[in-house]
Amino acid sequence: MKIGTDGILLGAWTPVSDNTISILDIGAGTGILSLMLAQRSNAQNIEAIEIDADAYEQCSENFENSPWADRLFCYHASLIEFVEEVEDKFDLIICNPPFYSEDYKTKDNSRDLARFQDAMPFEHLIFAVANLLSENGRLSVIIPHKEEIKFVELSSKVGLSLCRKLHVKGNPDSDVKRSLLEFSFKKTKLQTSVLVIETSRHKYTEDYINLTKDFYLKM
Repeated sequence: MKIGTDGILLGAWTPVSDNTISILDIGAGTGILSLMLAQRSNAQNIEAIEIDADAYEQCSENFENSPWADRLFCYHASLIEFVEEVEDKFDLIICNPPFYSEDYKTKDNSRDLARFQDAMPFEHLIFAVANLLSENGRLSVIIPHKEEIKFVELSSKVGLSLCRKLHVKGNPDSDVKRSLLEFSFKKTKLQTSVLVIETSRHKYTEDYINLTKDFYLKM
């Protein structure tokens, strides 16, 4: 699977601090989010969940070949299985969930699993976070902008409050396509900002470069 802009944005934007000791990456894919957070933080325990067998193998291999192999571990399990078996609480939960809810499917089951919302409904994600997030923990996700209101409403039902959001536009004239959202069990004043990725094709904005430059070989 290719590394997409969504993952890079979420991995770079998600807050980490000295108090971020344990991290959970839900639906890890290649493991890009876990690897970025390992690079950015001193978290000693970074766990990832991946249900697809091929993606799990790739994620585990990427973890083993990274400089942070001793801090990274991937589980081959569904989200519900993980919730039922694990009693730990996490300081940070991060997720780039599958969100393509169109009715059609491709002939590639692995790609379908990664892309279609029925692989991980928002309700399952929120249920898991309610059980796995620590009292002072944070949830960080990236979703289509059109799903933002629904996701915020679902989160509020388990006591999660939106504390920070970033609206992402491909260029200055385009509509907002993505919402990066950060939640906490504690209510705080909402911080809202907007990020434009390009001024023209492959001409990245200064804001995008400053956010993501630590993760590109050439930027």
